[in-house]
Amino acid sequence: MTSTTLDYHHDSISLRVIDAIANATNTEPHELDPLYYVVDPEALDQLFQSDSNAPIRVEFEYDGLLVEIRSDGTVAIDGTIHGRA
Repeated sequence: MTSTTLDYHHDSISLRVIDAIANATNTEPHELDPLYYVVDPEALDQLFQSDSNAPIRVEFEYDGLLVEIRSDGTVAIDGTIHGRA
C-alpha cells in the first residue's frame, strides 16, 4: 500500500482518481466510463488546488466503488489507498 502527497502544481487530482480506479479494477483508464458522469472533474481539480489549509475530504461512488480523496492528495478506492510510485 502506497500513499503520496499530491503536487498541486503538476498533478490533476481527477486524473489521479481515474488512475486509481483503473488500478483498483484492473482496467485500462481509457476503458472506464468518463469521470464526469459522476463528478465534475474541473471542479474537483479546482477544489484540491486551492491554497486553503483547511482539511478537505470528498467521497463519491463510481461504478459501485467508494472513492475518497483527502486534502493531502491521498486517493482511496473502497478503503484501499492508491498512490503513485
